[in-house]
Amino acid sequence: MLRVSRLTDYATVVMTCLVTAGDGVLSAQSLAERARLEVPTVSKLLKQLAQAELVVSTRGINGGYRLARAPDLISIADIVTAMEGPIGMTECSAHAGLCDLESHCGVRVNWQRINQAIASALENVTLADMVKPPPKRGATIPLRVATA
Repeated sequence: MLRVSRLTDYATVVMTCLVTAGDGVLSAQSLAERARLEVPTVSKLLKQLAQAELVVSTRGINGGYRLARAPDLISIADIVTAMEGPIGMTECSAHAGLCDLESHCGVRVNWQRINQAIASALENVTLADMVKPPPKRGATIPLRVATA
């Protein structure tokens, strides 16, 4: 099964909580309450998200966290990359030169195509999309996929 880690999933939840706060600043405690997660977990997530420049922290009595840029300018790929590193279905689709079979592999190109499609799909879903109401039952979810 292909899946993102639990921490990446939680990071997305925390980021959507920041979206709903608007321009406000939320403390790690407040974000933990809104996301229904433990404070140490949220603090760990916020540290990684700040290092990736997806959130900005402010110190002081009225300090806390806010998004570094507008929600429509932060993709799910940005969050996945911040939490897990480069998006790669296989080792060779994320980093060249790490596989002994690379020079004569018959499936590498197709894994790279698959990886590109997944990365593109993640790039085309933003935080703004994540907080939109779900589509009505039976409706299709539009997906913007770049064509090459």
